[in-house]
Amino acid sequence: NAGATYQRAMTYIFHDLIHKIVESYVDDLLAKAKKCCDHPEVLRIILSRLIEYGVTLNPEKCVFGVTGGKLLGYIISSRGIDVDPTKIQAVLEMVPPSSESGIRSFLGKLGAIQRFIPDLSFAVHPINNLLKKDYSIDWTEDCNEAFEAVKRFLLSPPTLMPPKLDRPLILYSRATDVSLACMLAQEDDDKRERAIYFISRTLLDYETCYTQAE
Repeated sequence: NAGATYQRAMTYIFHDLIHKIVESYVDDLLAKAKKCCDHPEVLRIILSRLIEYGVTLNPEKCVFGVTGGKLLGYIISSRGIDVDPTKIQAVLEMVPPSSESGIRSFLGKLGAIQRFIPDLSFAVHPINNLLKKDYSIDWTEDCNEAFEAVKRFLLSPPTLMPPKLDRPLILYSRATDVSLACMLAQEDDDKRERAIYFISRTLLDYETCYTQAE
């Protein structure tokens, strides 16, 4: 398909520059420089390479000299990786669901941003339970508390740190009787520990028979 063809072409054209001054994914091409003063030279190199191979760009879709922007559904900047505000707003505007489709819609929206939410599976466990075969759609106080707690958290979500290849990674794990969760972290330049990624999942029925250590 067109996306795969473009990706192969960009990988070939920028084989010696990818992960250095350029990144390419599907139909996005990103020129990057650590310092503003280096940006013009980076652009010169990349544009020269595109001219060499006869590749044209759509000026209306190009942005130059910015310190951040939306990429692959996330907000990328020198601060780190932020969740797209529109995805948060979609959750904040929801009312407590009263049907299976509504519950799946709510959980689906959270799933799209779960890397920003610590221990999400545990937090929404009362709601997730409503989708089990032996549960009826009975929106309890526990469900409502979980619903509101997640929305409160999303009022101020964390900024995630991109990993540094030359530094140790820190892994935290947590096991409860209903879920597993972990956080990948790393120290920044100021020796402050910052999250890189949050991940969690609900235990399968047979896994709930195991001890937490297992």
